[in-house]
Amino acid sequence: MVDPIQQERKIRHICRKHRFCIMMLIGCMILSVFAPVKASAMSVATQIDTHHESAPARRDRAYYEGRGDIVWEVPSAGKRIALTFDDGPDPTRTPVILELLKQYNAKATFFVVGWRVKSHQELVKRTVREGHEIANHTYHHKYFRKGVTKAEIEEEIMKAHRVIEEVTGTPPQLFRPPGGYYNERLVEIAREKGYRVILWSWHQDTKDWRSPGVDRIVNKVLGHARNGDIVLMHDLVEGSTQTIQALKKILPELKRRGYSFVTVSELMAHRVKAKTS
Repeated sequence: MVDPIQQERKIRHICRKHRFCIMMLIGCMILSVFAPVKASAMSVATQIDTHHESAPARRDRAYYEGRGDIVWEVPSAGKRIALTFDDGPDPTRTPVILELLKQYNAKATFFVVGWRVKSHQELVKRTVREGHEIANHTYHHKYFRKGVTKAEIEEEIMKAHRVIEEVTGTPPQLFRPPGGYYNERLVEIAREKGYRVILWSWHQDTKDWRSPGVDRIVNKVLGHARNGDIVLMHDLVEGSTQTIQALKKILPELKRRGYSFVTVSELMAHRVKAKTS
């Protein structure tokens, strides 16, 4: 079976690599054709930007946080951090991560891909036995970009939901859309299905899926750590152990600083309500 996660990452890598050249070419074309008429150039640029907008549109972060539909981080008085791992389970890397977490008495939330759960059921059961949280990351790791229908979104979420519940005995309640792509339709569907959408602290996106180097992952987490953070990592990065090597430095240092490692659900249970004037 072709791994959709690795396939998508290759596409994203190629897009990043060539985006600058493409935009420069487009810019030159626009300038050469429409330079005499500034208004026309502005119109073309607007059309290009609009073409890439998601549909239906989404509102800003404050709107979704205010309604409680999406969680990026959790205001907390205690020194608690939620480590999250996407795209697994992986029979090679996930067990090593579980051993590291056990060594530091750390709990984490694993946003799993449905077909991988079906293929590695005992590993998922072990993850639950050791006190970690299993959450939904779709069945095929499908990106909900423009053109995806309501039926497709529902199928991806609920197919993963059923297999997770079948394997663990517990229905998942947290959902993370692959790539963090969301819009109003996705949020509404998640709410209808009883899910809370979980993203991550903007300052705690390790980008470990790009294999940026162990030190960059470590510095990202340690340099920005604060109470209530939700840290984004992956237990499946093909051909790389950088996340594992980074955890060997991150876990002991954060523990030394007095942080405890909890699941996302536990972190939310300790939310500090904002003061009202």
